[in-house]
Amino acid sequence: MLTLKGLSVNYGMLEAVKDVSLEVPEGKVVSLLGANGSGKSTILKTVSGLKAPREGEMFLGDTKLNDMAVDEIVTLGISHIPEGRRLFPYMTVLENLNLGAYTRSGKKEAEEIREEIFERFPNLKRRAGTRAGKLSGGEQEMLSVARGLMSRPRMLLMDEPCQGLSPIMVKEIGNTIRSINESGITILLVEHNVSIALGVADKVYILRNGSIVYEGSPTDMTPDEFTKRVYLAA
Repeated sequence: MLTLKGLSVNYGMLEAVKDVSLEVPEGKVVSLLGANGSGKSTILKTVSGLKAPREGEMFLGDTKLNDMAVDEIVTLGISHIPEGRRLFPYMTVLENLNLGAYTRSGKKEAEEIREEIFERFPNLKRRAGTRAGKLSGGEQEMLSVARGLMSRPRMLLMDEPCQGLSPIMVKEIGNTIRSINESGITILLVEHNVSIALGVADKVYILRNGSIVYEGSPTDMTPDEFTKRVYLAA
C-alpha cells in the first residue's frame, strides 16, 4: 500500500532521515522502532505532508505523494495521529471529532461516521460534551485515535500512542490497534514500547541515526533482544 524509495529528509543542515526505503503492505501493521532522534516521527510527518522530502519518492498504491498538500493526502486515505495527541483542549469531545471529518462530503456522512466511532469508543459517547482537556490521558489518546478515524482512512500513521499512559491503558491501546487493523485499516506505527510494537506488528523496521539498520518479522528475536538492538545498538 505505502512505498518509500530512497527517502531523505532534512531539518536545515541536519539530515534526519537518510535514504530510507520501506513498504507497508495493505491490511498489515508495520512498526518503526528506534531511539529518540532516529527519524521515526519525521518519516510519519513526511508521509502525511507536514515535511517535504529532500530526496526520494513516496507512493500510496500507484499515486505519488510527493508535493501533495496535507488535505489531499488525507482525502486519499491517510490519517496521521500525532505524538502528544494534539487535541483542542477547550473544545468538547464532539467538536474535536467533527474536526476530523472536515474532508468528508457532508454533514450526514460525518454523523454516520461519528456513530460508528461511538460504537467503537462508547466512553467517548458518554463524554461527548466534555472538554478534551478534562479527559484522562487514556481518554485523550482514545479521542485522538477516534478523531483520526473520522476521515474513514485506508491507512493510519500512529505516533507514540502509548506515551505517558498507565500499563492498563497501554494494554487497551494495544487492543484498539489490533481491532482497527482487523477492520481492514493498514497501520504504520511508531512506538517506544517494544512489547506493544512487536505484539501488533506483521513487520518491523529499526532505525538508527536516520537509517534503517534492520527489517524483519517481530518473531525473529525476543522482545529483550529487540530492546537491546533498538536502545543499546547491540
